[in-house]
Amino acid sequence: MEQEIKNCVEVLKNGGLILYPTDTIWGIGCDATNENAVQKVYELKKRSKSKALIILIAEYANLYKLLDQVSPNAYEHINSTEPTTVIFDNVKNISKHAIADDGSAAIRLPNDDLCKKIISELGKPIVSTSANISGGNNPKSFSDINQELKENVDYIVNLRQDEIMEAPSSIIKIFDDGKIEKIR
Repeated sequence: MEQEIKNCVEVLKNGGLILYPTDTIWGIGCDATNENAVQKVYELKKRSKSKALIILIAEYANLYKLLDQVSPNAYEHINSTEPTTVIFDNVKNISKHAIADDGSAAIRLPNDDLCKKIISELGKPIVSTSANISGGNNPKSFSDINQELKENVDYIVNLRQDEIMEAPSSIIKIFDDGKIEKIR
C-alpha cells in the first residue's frame, strides 16, 4: 500500500487525476486546491459545473482549514460510522470549481486508511467523485468502471480491484442554525 500512496501523491502534486477505491465506491480524485485538476475531473466525467464535487479530508481538524465556523453538531455527523458527506456553507481554500454557486461544498471524512494516508501525505484535501460518466451508474467494482475513464486518468490504484463496493455515502446539509436536511 505504501508504494500506491507514494504514486498517488506524486500524480496529485503534478495536477493529475487518480482512480482509486474509497470506503464507499471507486472514485476519481485530484488535489482539491488545484483549479486545473478539478476542471479536468469535470471534463472527464462530462459533468455540469453546476454540480459540486465531494471533498475528502484526512481528519476532523482539517475542517478548520476549510471553514471559518464549524457547526457544533458537525462532529457527530462527519465522524459517523456510516459514510456521511456533509454540505457546509462558506467553504474556502479549495478550488472554486469544487464549490457550488452558493458557496457550499460537500465534505467527507472517509473511514479508509488508503484515502486518509493519501490526503495526509499530500497535505491537502482531495476530490472524490464517483468513477462514472455523469448520470451513469455508480461502479460497484473496478470492472464496472467505464473504459474511457480508465484510459484518461493519470494513475489507477492497484488495490482492491476485485472488491465489491458499498453504496455511495449519504449526504446531509447542516445549516448555520443547526438544522439538518438529508439530501441522499
